[in-house]
Amino acid sequence: MRATTFGEFLRFYRRRATLTQEDLAVRTGLGVRTLSDLERGRVQTPQAQTVGLLVAGLGLDGTEAAEFVALARSSEAVQPRPERIDCAPPPVDTLIGREPEQQQLAEHVCRATASSVLDVVVVHGPPGVGKTSLAVDAAHRFADQFTDGSLHLDLRGMDATPLSAERAIARLLRTFGVPDARMPSDPSDRLRLYRSMLRERTVLLVLDNAANEAQIRPLLAASPGSLVLVTSRNVLAGLDSKYRLDLGPLRHDGAVALLAATAGADRIKQDLRAADLVAGLCGGVPLALAIAGHRLTGRTTWSLGHLADQLSDERERLDVLATGDVQIRTAFELSYRLLAPETAVIFRRLALIHGPDTSVELAAVAADVSVDDAEMVLEELVDASLLRPDVPGRYSFHDLIRDYARERLHSEESDLHTHRLRTRDWLLTTAMRAASAFLPDDKGASDLASADRWLSAELANWRGAFREAVDDGAHEQVLSLARSMHWYSDHRGPGDLWREVYTAGVNAARELGEREQQAQQLNFVCWVYMARHTNIPLAMRWHEEALRVAEECGSLIETAWAHYYRAGIVTRTGDHEEGVAHSRRAAELFREAGEPMYEVISLSYSGVLLQRLGRLTEAVGTHRACVAAERTLRDAQRGVALENAAQLLLRLADALVAAGDHDEALDVAAEAEELVGQGAANLRSMARLTRGRTLLSADRLAEAREQLTGAVEALSDPEVKVSVLMELAGLCDRMGDQDAAIRHRVRALAESERYESPGMTKLQHDVAGALGIDLSA
Repeated sequence: MRATTFGEFLRFYRRRATLTQEDLAVRTGLGVRTLSDLERGRVQTPQAQTVGLLVAGLGLDGTEAAEFVALARSSEAVQPRPERIDCAPPPVDTLIGREPEQQQLAEHVCRATASSVLDVVVVHGPPGVGKTSLAVDAAHRFADQFTDGSLHLDLRGMDATPLSAERAIARLLRTFGVPDARMPSDPSDRLRLYRSMLRERTVLLVLDNAANEAQIRPLLAASPGSLVLVTSRNVLAGLDSKYRLDLGPLRHDGAVALLAATAGADRIKQDLRAADLVAGLCGGVPLALAIAGHRLTGRTTWSLGHLADQLSDERERLDVLATGDVQIRTAFELSYRLLAPETAVIFRRLALIHGPDTSVELAAVAADVSVDDAEMVLEELVDASLLRPDVPGRYSFHDLIRDYARERLHSEESDLHTHRLRTRDWLLTTAMRAASAFLPDDKGASDLASADRWLSAELANWRGAFREAVDDGAHEQVLSLARSMHWYSDHRGPGDLWREVYTAGVNAARELGEREQQAQQLNFVCWVYMARHTNIPLAMRWHEEALRVAEECGSLIETAWAHYYRAGIVTRTGDHEEGVAHSRRAAELFREAGEPMYEVISLSYSGVLLQRLGRLTEAVGTHRACVAAERTLRDAQRGVALENAAQLLLRLADALVAAGDHDEALDVAAEAEELVGQGAANLRSMARLTRGRTLLSADRLAEAREQLTGAVEALSDPEVKVSVLMELAGLCDRMGDQDAAIRHRVRALAESERYESPGMTKLQHDVAGALGIDLSA
């Protein structure tokens, strides 16, 4: 390491005295060119008379004057060129999985070396993602591109007392060779000397593990052509930096590669599936992956599958990710202990939320604070890289940080039960209120869009709260939620969600002795197996139980629904005549029970089945009557669910297409689409499907293809989806696009193999035949 030069101290003392070179030339009688050459080290041996003039002109006395004269006489004063600096820690052998980030830094370096201003790059991210490793790698890879090398300084930002800017400057001055005896005692003088020494150098300055902006700003004194690379867990949004790199977890392939590098490639190859699982459970965090790999190397009898099993238990995961004195938990503790008390409370209580993300409103409920306070603290947690901002207004934990928050929740909250119930009750109450918007009567709300958005955005959260209520035996709450979801579930949500909700509803009603409600929930489970899973044997089993319980308790409404769902079951077996009989029986029972809207829905379904029987005149007439009845109910404010009105219109349009009335069918479909608006994706797809089929029937092939292609993705009925894929295949055949036709049939075959029903079996054989496949082989 070289020592500081006479010229550097001359420049420092001149600037401390706020003198230009011209000012000092006037004071000393020396030429400006001479002063410039002295400062730049171009004069090999300054004369004693020159040094004396400078001591007087700079106002030096005592120790400073003596040391300045000594420095002029020493061999250090005649160094023609400063030595290169390289004080970075040893590099890692190979930085794995960070090729994109390395490329970004390479581009920043290229820009910095040609820049007319000082460039600053901030690398920020959560604990354990490898910010320091990336910075050290950069210090060694790019040091040669800077004339005076690289410097690395750990600012100890996670310590209880981070390195102050003053102490950081002193350490950097020592790196430049300034001995303690010549170190200015005044902090302002040290800062001036630091800036003076950096002004004529081009360096890569790595400021690692920064605490905040105030710690960094005084150190940004390097000259143009230099690059300052700052790493921090904090975002450092207040730092003037054109380039920022938000360092997140490794992508999956990089995570597996790092695991292999740590545990041994041969061991990973023995069970790639378990390796994928371990990498996923470590969340792509390099520190966690390294610990997992080291645990494997220290336990030769362990299989990857055994490690994956241990990591799968979220309550034990952080204990497993520890080896020797290295623990992933410690990385999180360093950030947690620096949080303000009110911020730490919200951090802990966010673990009450079951889903992967949260809204500000839900976070406020969990933490028992105002929405404004919650939003402010959530942003603080984002700045500390303990929380991630997702779409505007929503925030998420990394899985491992969530595990740590859950530990803190259970160890530090004295009234955990109260906080848990408050959060659960709010979620389930809000979910039920939103679901009530979809009721097809005057109890429904008008703003379906906002209700739909909330239920969709908070699905994982209210579903988790529901499961918690089931586990706690909160039967009344479970049953209330299950009852509220029926009309919402008609066009939204996956089948497994509704199977879970309604099966729990059956059990809750049974425990409460509510026989009519038990019949209702049994009917709902029957619907799931019939309409969403297309498992006809199970649908029939649940239907028979629902009908038995409904008749035993004398419930007209649930008996009616049982017949309605029976119509759907038998028509999937091909018996449309029996389906018509059951749907009409359901309508009679609904009329007797005083439920006119449900009567209309049942009669409309009988129209669908009449169409399948080829009785088109009856089908069209039935649908016209149902549409008219619904309009009457709507005018009387007894049928405000516009999505149900749209579905009735779409059924009429389908019947009109079958009857060959394409123009009226398109007009009716357009009216239905207007009612749907931005409603359920499945219903919007049904509208496009009806329009597509109408256009296809009218031989407007290109328009039909566009509509059918757009419709197929969001269809929830498996049989309908397979049928549409086959229609698309036939349409592509007619248009001469054989490749697309094959793709649609291959997809249709794959979709058909996932469900069990006579109708689906027939579809499967049809598509297999079109592909030339013998399913019996």
